[in-house]
This record gives sequence, structure tokens and C-alpha cells, in this order.
Amino acid sequence: MRLPRLTYGRRLLLLASLPLILAVSAIAAMVAIQSERTAAREIAALEATMIDAKRRELRNYVQLARTAFITIYGNAAPDDNEAKLRVTQILSAMLYGTDGFFFVYDYDGRNLVAPRQTWLIGRDWSGMEDANGMEVTDRLIELARQGSGYHQYEWRKPSSGQEATILSYVIGLQDWRWAIGTGVFLDDVLAQTAIARAELRERVRSQFLWIGAIAAAALLGVFASGFLITVRERRLADAKLKALTQRVLDTQEEERGRVARELHDSISQLLVGIRYKLELARRLAARGDAKAEEALDGAIAGLQGALGEVRRISHDLRPGVLDDLGLGPALKTLCEGFEQRTGIPVAFRTVVFRNRLDIEAKTALYRIAQEALTNIERHAGASGVSVALFGHRRGATLRIEDDGRGMERAGQGLGLRNMAERIEQLDGTLTIAPGAGGRGTVVEAVVPLSHLLSPEPDRPLRHAAE
Repeated sequence: MRLPRLTYGRRLLLLASLPLILAVSAIAAMVAIQSERTAAREIAALEATMIDAKRRELRNYVQLARTAFITIYGNAAPDDNEAKLRVTQILSAMLYGTDGFFFVYDYDGRNLVAPRQTWLIGRDWSGMEDANGMEVTDRLIELARQGSGYHQYEWRKPSSGQEATILSYVIGLQDWRWAIGTGVFLDDVLAQTAIARAELRERVRSQFLWIGAIAAAALLGVFASGFLITVRERRLADAKLKALTQRVLDTQEEERGRVARELHDSISQLLVGIRYKLELARRLAARGDAKAEEALDGAIAGLQGALGEVRRISHDLRPGVLDDLGLGPALKTLCEGFEQRTGIPVAFRTVVFRNRLDIEAKTALYRIAQEALTNIERHAGASGVSVALFGHRRGATLRIEDDGRGMERAGQGLGLRNMAERIEQLDGTLTIAPGAGGRGTVVEAVVPLSHLLSPEPDRPLRHAAE
């Protein structure tokens, strides 16, 4: 059987189609691989951000619990059983959410506090492992001996009785040989990553369908349209990647706001610890014990310390003055708090101008100032700091300068990367340079004009940071 002879037109069509089919196939494979790799990085970044938020949340919970009993612990001897009983009562009453509670193990592995799983109390759990063979009690005690730390393992949820992944944070009371901690279940994190992976599979499938449609159209002769669509798809993919990065930062800000609200909601739980102190004072007073006044003073001091700590943490996460009054007053409050906390004088100045910063620029500049002051406090050894905020023809500039040790403290830490990423999202510039005479460090963040809003009509001039 003889094959039909190919006409010139068929040869031309075949000659044009075969390279096109091969090219489309190669493009489809490359797009799928690249999409999977990019999405995997995005999912890993999202999961890391959420886990980091959980870590901060756990650390804040433990610090708040520690505030509730630190006065008792600080005034007690290592063998003061009455003080230990009071602390266990305080921690047993500090429940939050559906599954949240605090646990206590002594360094010999015996459980002392487990309010939602009371069958654990009083028993030796040394050598306990989870369903995957991961050490639980011994690892928690090891971290407590070292001071503090995080541990992730499988644990039975009090609300459902089912095994689930939990992230715990534990600290050690070395005088009492106690490991105190709490944990949060990571169901929401795992659910988010599962959704993201499902979206990845759907995205790859969708891309294959689009490429197939483009190839079919190109084989019909619309090669130019196919080329334009490919270029457009790539631009859209770049835009989606940039938007996702911005969403990760926005999610981090939202998580900080949520944690701040939860800390406020948990004040009533902190007051439970104070209530026990007051009840102790009442019992001592009823017996005519002179220690009643001391217990009452401890309760008052604990209440003041707890409220002050909650207020400070809430302010650090999302200062209300930033939304209510603008960036200028927020930076002034931040500088005053830094000066009061560290004793390092801060010269703050700003210049009034008519244009207003949008919310993204205000938040980014505030966080940059917060991170810079934190670096100065921890590493610079400075004796003075100046902070300036002003507008100009190119936009707005935040300038922070200290007279400390200089660029040797800058390094390549996470804080500097966070500052760089924030300003990059605004299409601005971040400069870190030595100060005058090579002493100290100058951090300068410039926000372009595109993030300055027009003045509001019929309203008086407001602060430059508004």
C-alpha cells in the first residue's frame, strides 16, 4: 500500500506544525515544573510564616503565665511545698480556647499539672513517645533544663480525643526543677498547606488546558495570537507571585493584630491568678497572720505587672496610635518607650507636609523603625539615637542614626532582610551606612511619591506621619 503523496501545502503545514508541537510540549513541561517549584517555595514560605506566628503566640502565653506566678516563685524556697501548690493551682486554672492549657513536669518526669487531661497528673511519664516514636516528656524536660525551647510531636486533642500535631513551648524553673509549658495544635496550618497544594495541582492542570488550547489555536494558524497569550501569561504569573509575597506580609500583620486581640481577651484568665493571691490574703487576714499584707501587695504587684506586660505586647504587635493619629505620633511613642526602657536618649523630629502616606507605607516605616531601634538596643552599645521623618520631592524619608559600634553589628540578620523586603514591596530604597566619622550606623528608608496620598479637602494640615 502506497502512502499518499504530500502536497506542498501539507508539507508546509507539517514543517510548521512539528516544531510548534515540540515547542508547545517543551513549554508545557517547563511551565509545569516551574509552577510546581514556585508554588512549593510559596507553600513553604507560608507554612514557615504561620509556624513562626504560632511560636510567638506560645512564647507570649508562657510569659503571661510566668507573670502570674513569678512573685510566688521568686519569694519561695526550693522546698516550699505550699508555694508550689499555689503555682500549680494558678496554672491549672489558666485555660484558653477549646484545647489550650498549661502543663508542668518535674525533672524526674512526673506530671504535676494537666487540667484538660487529669489522668496524666501524678504519674511518671519518663521515656514517653508519640505514635511516630518521637520523644515527648524527656525532650521537654531537656529543653527546660537548657532554659526554654520548642518541640513538635503528636498528642491527643482534649476536645476530640484524636491524635494531632502539636507545637509546644517550655521553660524551666531551675530552683524547683520544673518544666512549664503550653502548646497549640497545628490543624489550621496543615489545612492551609493542604489547600495550597490542592490549588497547586489545579493550577498545573489549568495551565496544561490553556497550553493545549493555545497549541490547537496555533495549529489553526493563529501563531501570533498564541505568542501574545504566552507573553501575557508569563506577566500574569509574575504579578501573581508578587501579589502572593505581599499577601504573606499582610497575613503576618493580620496575625499580629489577632494575637494582640487575643492577649486582651485573656486578661480575665490572668486575673484568676491574682484572685488566688487575694484569696490567700483574705485567709491570712482572717487568721490574723501578718503575712496577709505581704500577700496582698504581691497580688497588686502581679496585677500591675500583668496589665503592663499585656499592654506592652499589644502595643508592639500593632500600636493603636498608628491607626488613630498617624505615623508621627506612633514613632514618637515608640521612641519614648525605647528611651524609657533603655535609658538611651532619642532625638525625634519630623516636618509637616501636606501629603499623607498610605497605610502600607505607614506600617512599613513603623516596622523599620521598630526593627532598627531593637538592633540598636541589642547590639549597638549606643549613647544616643536620632530619628527623623520628613517629606521631599522624591517622596518621604525615615532616617535613624546612632553613635554605637557601627556597621560591625549590621550583619545579614533576619531583621535587616525584613526591613529590605518591606521597603522593596513599596518600590522604595533602604540604605544602611556608617555614621559620621565611621562611628555608629545610619538607616535610611525612602518611600516613593506613589505611596503619598493627596491632602484631604477642607481639613487642617496634619502631621507628616499621618
